Amino acid sequence: MTSQHIMRSFDEELRYLTNQIGAMGGYSERMVAEAVSALVGGDVDLARKVVADDEYLDLREREIGEKAVVVIAKRQPMAGDLREIVGAIRIASDLERIGDLGKNIAKRVVAVTESRQPMRLFRGLSSLSDLALTQLKDVLDAYASRSADKIGSVRDRDEEIDAMYTSLFRELLVYMMEDPRNITACTHLLFCAKNIERIGDHATNIAETVHHIITGTQLAPERPKVDLSHKVTAPTDDGQSA
Repeated sequence: MTSQHIMRSFDEELRYLTNQIGAMGGYSERMVAEAVSALVGGDVDLARKVVADDEYLDLREREIGEKAVVVIAKRQPMAGDLREIVGAIRIASDLERIGDLGKNIAKRVVAVTESRQPMRLFRGLSSLSDLALTQLKDVLDAYASRSADKIGSVRDRDEEIDAMYTSLFRELLVYMMEDPRNITACTHLLFCAKNIERIGDHATNIAETVHHIITGTQLAPERPKVDLSHKVTAPTDDGQSA
């Protein structure tokens, strides 16, 4: 009877971690979607909401990490159970970073709205965001259902994000060269585009973690990146080079 109670309690602890990851995933998706919507629509109030919402993800990540440490210390899990717990820590970290990237986009809304740019540039950002968010949603669905079937295609889709980012990068540079007055606003849009591309990278990280949780094996080495924008470098909000 005691053994059954312990196993039931352990299952509840694992479910708690899974549910918290699901909540974080939905929240991070919404933050990015709202940040891009605020950018496209020049909605400063919505942008401020996104910035404030980031505290939720920070708190959830800390709670998941603390809970995971307690479970490991108390249960000393092995094999698949240990992968579940360590995987939850890794996924929570990626989701927190995705929230940070959404917040960084939102912070630039005011600067961009001061000088509106052609709608085609915002359509490009929206399309890039849609692709990255679809990738994120699919990998979170794979985590929730513990299905490895779509993991490979989720990671492969990152190539589409890279190609679309590179195209948008070049378009923004051309627009800046055509009229120096566009430089400030387009620089902000470049930061936003890079942050969206980074979201795809984090979704890819989550895909690899989910695959390891489910199968106990690592995915094959990732294909070479096709982001060609390195020919003209620019810093990103998360401290990495474009």
